Amino acid sequence: MKLIHPLLIIRILSTILLIETFSFLLVIPVSIIYKEPIAPFLLSSILTVLTSAIFGYISRNANTDRFSNRDGYLVVTLSWLMFLSFGALPYIISGSIPNFINAFFESSSGFTTTGASILSDVESLPKSMLFWRSFTHWLGGFGIIVLVIIVLPTLKITGYQLFTLESSLKEKIHPKTKSIGFRVMFIYIGLTLFQIILLIPGDMDLFDNICHTFGTIATGGFSTKNSGLALYSGYSQYVIMLFMFLAGTSQVVYYFLFKFNFRRVIQNEELWFYTATVTLFGVLLSIVLLLNTSMNLELAFREGFFNVISLLTTTGFASADYILWPSSALLIIFLLLFTGACTGSTTGGIKMARHLIVIKNIKNAFVKLSHPSALLNIRFNGKLLTEKANISIVSFIILYLFIFLIGTILLVFTGSDPVTSASAAASALGNIGPGLGTVGPMSNYYHLPAVSKVILSLLMIIGRVEVITAFTLFTKSFWKL
Repeated sequence: MKLIHPLLIIRILSTILLIETFSFLLVIPVSIIYKEPIAPFLLSSILTVLTSAIFGYISRNANTDRFSNRDGYLVVTLSWLMFLSFGALPYIISGSIPNFINAFFESSSGFTTTGASILSDVESLPKSMLFWRSFTHWLGGFGIIVLVIIVLPTLKITGYQLFTLESSLKEKIHPKTKSIGFRVMFIYIGLTLFQIILLIPGDMDLFDNICHTFGTIATGGFSTKNSGLALYSGYSQYVIMLFMFLAGTSQVVYYFLFKFNFRRVIQNEELWFYTATVTLFGVLLSIVLLLNTSMNLELAFREGFFNVISLLTTTGFASADYILWPSSALLIIFLLLFTGACTGSTTGGIKMARHLIVIKNIKNAFVKLSHPSALLNIRFNGKLLTEKANISIVSFIILYLFIFLIGTILLVFTGSDPVTSASAAASALGNIGPGLGTVGPMSNYYHLPAVSKVILSLLMIIGRVEVITAFTLFTKSFWKL
């Protein structure tokens, strides 16, 4: 019995590269409209399709019936690394970001929906390049995955079989047929179109509208403006605030709404916990701003809730430079770097379900102090949580915090101050974008040394594929028969 099936993995990577090839071509009309060179995207698509063809030829005899979980763990990690590397080509070819490490950082931030940038002057980029940055969010958030749910069955490999290991599909609908894959895709596209329509009456032009919508629905955070969302009206900020919240909601909730299965929606504990957490931190931050700044009630409410939702959903859009806010507000913001919205959404981070289950564990621990012999179980969404699942969730959080700590230490050793290092590590691992210190919402990551950018890029990837998936590849058991 073979540990892994290299030809099968190469076959899947060939198929995924075709998707990226098509993605490059979709940006060419934007270049034509704004009379910009099409060479960066045309050459990128040619290089990508040639690589895909070579992979396809090498793996022409692959046996698609032998796909295993080990193949899945490996191909998910390799596909992200490959997608990010090829995604850096337009930046390099166009000269917008000629340095490979910087281009890889920007590509990693885009596809992993992190939103951190090395660009100090975003507005100086060509329109086509700005569109590509935001489009990488939309693709990385959910577009690629849904396309693969539809494409991979031609290889006799189901989308669930492969991407149940990927963070944004974990604990999801468990798609087994093309029809469900299409429904999920329609939900994602529907939210995108709905936000574009609602933003039209605001003060964004259509180009900025579409780019910010890509970032919102994918919970990404790239903006076309140096000042982010601070430049735009309250109306535009409220619309984006609403859709950041909707994007942080599990796709499974929309699926059951689509099926008119309202009972399953009402029983979704994570949805209610998510709503309560947003409300609690939103009110708390709004009160802090109202009492400690010169903001009026409406502005304190908007700034408080916008930034809470932005950080909690790991979107990373900023409506203000919160570095200038009171220390109590900064403490709330730092805590939000470790949240994450619902499982089965495009958000990163620890996720609300895991936080809720930890709270239930803590509650049971206190009950045990008074009633040592009590037999206590943990239920989630009405179902009994197995001990194995419970241990897995707690282990995930411990490993997540351990990686954050290691990332922080490494960044401190590369020369960053502790506040910048800790917030940058938390932001990258949670796929959020802005942090504190010198990487605040109105700053960028350009000034960091190259080694720091490599570390942060790896943290983004680990956060996107989920820490368990990434570190499984480095365990002895993975390579044992």
